[in-house]
Amino acid sequence: MQNTVNAEETSIVSSFPIGIITSLFNREITQALQEGAISQLLKRGIHQTDIISYEVPGAVEIPLAVKRLALQKQVQSIITFGSVIRGETSHYDVVCQMVSQGCMQVSLEYNIPVLFGVLTTENEEQAWDRLGGKGGHKGKDVANAAIMMHQTLRDIEIGYK
Repeated sequence: MQNTVNAEETSIVSSFPIGIITSLFNREITQALQEGAISQLLKRGIHQTDIISYEVPGAVEIPLAVKRLALQKQVQSIITFGSVIRGETSHYDVVCQMVSQGCMQVSLEYNIPVLFGVLTTENEEQAWDRLGGKGGHKGKDVANAAIMMHQTLRDIEIGYK
C-alpha cells in the first residue's frame, strides 16, 4: 500500500522544534528509522538544533516519554520510533495496542501531532523492507508526515483567526 506522504517530498519549510522518541529495543532497526527521519528533516529545512532526541528502553515506554515531552511545550511535533516484532505469545498484540493508544491519547490531550513510526511486523525481514526496501523508508515518511501535520495545524489556526 502506497502512502500519500512519501520520502520523495522535497519542499523546504521554515524550521520548527520537533521531538523524536526512539526505543532501544531492536536497536539496529530503530536507529535506521531515526537516521532516515533526521536526514529527511534536515533535507526539508529543519535545523539540527531544532531536533530534540530521546531514547527509551522499549516501545511500551514511548507514550510516557511522549507525554513528558508534550508537557514541556518545547516542540511542535513529536515523532516516535520503535520496532515490535511478533513472537510466539500474545505479548506483541498487547504492546502494539498499548503504544498506539498511548501515543494517540497524548496527541489529542495535548493538541500536538504525535507521529507513529513504530514498526509492527511479523518478522525482522518485514521491518527491514520498510527501511528502504519494497516498503519505502518509514523513517523518512514519518518525518514528512510530521512536517505536513505541523503545517496543516498552523493553517487551520490561521484560518480561524
